Amino acid sequence: MQTLPHPHLGTTASPGNLIRLESISKIYGAGEATVQALNNVHLTIARGSYCAIMGASGSGKSTLMNIIGCLDQPTLGHYFLDGIDVSSLEEGALAQIRNQKIGFVFQQFYLLPQMSALENVMLPMIYGGAPPQERRRRAEEALERVGLAHRLQNRPNQLSGGQQQRVAIARAIVNRPLLLLADEPTGALDSRTTEEVLDIFQSLHQTGITIVVVTHEADVAQHTERVITFQDGKIKQDAQVRRSS
Repeated sequence: MQTLPHPHLGTTASPGNLIRLESISKIYGAGEATVQALNNVHLTIARGSYCAIMGASGSGKSTLMNIIGCLDQPTLGHYFLDGIDVSSLEEGALAQIRNQKIGFVFQQFYLLPQMSALENVMLPMIYGGAPPQERRRRAEEALERVGLAHRLQNRPNQLSGGQQQRVAIARAIVNRPLLLLADEPTGALDSRTTEEVLDIFQSLHQTGITIVVVTHEADVAQHTERVITFQDGKIKQDAQVRRSS
């Protein structure tokens, strides 16, 4: 696989962009303790695309992920998600956007141990106000999509690490989000299970969902269409992935 310069780096966003960052900076602390985690970042990500964000520790990639996921807000600049400027929204509005538009997958699975796989997947719909019958139906469908239709009643301690991550993916997609945001999703998995999870991401991508994966693993990034590399709070490289035939 090779990478090619991405043609849209720094260009004006088009109606096809789900994510648009304009002059985004994030500053922590004050005085001599000031840290600029992001420095005037411009970035657009098209609807339906599959991207990886890479960078060493301290590069700004985790800060960017938190802003894209509406878990944090920029100090300066504007972030548009699905055409909405979410940069200065109150926490209640941000929580609603996270529930309706974003699905999260983390390195740690964050499953509730006392609940079955089915119950864990149903949780986001409870917060979203879906009726009980719809919650069960959609949770079963989501678990079937990740190959766990036969594990509905198993609790996390009865599942392998890969199966737990599949439950977490099902939970992330059950509200039919526009964006799936994955933070080191294969970091706790072996190589075979990593491939299985990446196959699931690929199948989800083919349905049209936008996927952004934050990773330090080049092999994982090469499964995507575009790799955005951060260094010192700025975009160092933005490249398309070309797969050899």
